[in-house]
Amino acid sequence: MAQHLVGWLFAAPAIAFYVAFVIIPLLHTLQYSLYRWDGIGPSTYVGLQNYAHLFSNSTLLKSILNALKLIVFFSVIPVALGLLIASTIRRIAASRLAGFARVIIFIPQVIPLVAAGIIWSWLLASNGLVNQVLAAFGLKHVTRAWLGDFTFALPSVGVIGAWVLLGLCTLLLLAGMTKIDPEIYEAARLDGAGPVREFFAVTLPALRQEIGVCVTVTVIAALASFDIIYISTQGGPGNATMVPGYAIYYLAFFQREVGQASALAVGLMILVLLFILPIQWLTRERKR
Repeated sequence: MAQHLVGWLFAAPAIAFYVAFVIIPLLHTLQYSLYRWDGIGPSTYVGLQNYAHLFSNSTLLKSILNALKLIVFFSVIPVALGLLIASTIRRIAASRLAGFARVIIFIPQVIPLVAAGIIWSWLLASNGLVNQVLAAFGLKHVTRAWLGDFTFALPSVGVIGAWVLLGLCTLLLLAGMTKIDPEIYEAARLDGAGPVREFFAVTLPALRQEIGVCVTVTVIAALASFDIIYISTQGGPGNATMVPGYAIYYLAFFQREVGQASALAVGLMILVLLFILPIQWLTRERKR
C-alpha cells in the first residue's frame, strides 16, 4: 500500500502537467468545435454543423487528401530507403565510411524544420540549384518553379519531408539491426541465403518494433505537417499544398473561424488515431 502511495506521489506532477496541457485543451477544443465563434465576441451553438462542413467544403477535404498523399513521401519512402541504407551500413560497419555515412544521413534531423524549408525553397526556386543542375545536363525543358507549380508543388514538399525524416528512420532501424544476433546471419549464409533472402528472412522480421516506431512517427509527421508547408508554400499555389495543420492555423487566425478550426483539429486527431492504432497493433511484439 505504501509503495503504491509513493508511486502515485511521484507520478502526480506528471499527471497534473498532462491534464493541464493535454486533457483540458483537448476538452476545450471539443467544446469550441460545437460553436460558431470568432475568438473574441459571443459564440453561437451550432451542434455538429462545423463537422458537417468538413465533408461539404472542398478545400478542407482536399487538405485531408493532401495529407494522405504526403504519407507516401514522409513515411513510405524514408522507411524503405532507411531499411536499404541501414542494411548497407551494417555490412560495412567495420569501415570508417560507416561512421561518416551516419553523420551525413542524420544531419537533416539536427537542422530546424524552418531552416530546412528555407534552404529547400532556395534550391527549388526557378533559378535555384536544382534547375541549374537540370539545365547543365541538357534538361532545361524540365525546369520549373517547383514549389509554385500546381502539379509538382505537393511532391516537392514531400521530397523535403522525406529528406528530413530519412536520417531518423535510418538510425532507428540501424539500432534495431545491431540487436540481431550475428549467429543468425551466419546460419542463414550456411543455408545458402544471399543478401536479399537474408534481408527478408532475418533482418526484416527482427525489426518489427523499430519499423512500427518509424512508421508511427513519420505518419504523424505527414498528417500533422505544418512547419514545412508554412515556410515553403503557405498552402499554395492555390490550395495545391494545403494540409489540415495549415488549414487549422489559417481558419483560426486569419478567417477567425475558431469553431471550424477546432472541428478540423478534432477530425485530424481522429484521422491520426485511425492510422496509428492499427500500425501499433500490427507491429507490437507478440507474447509467446
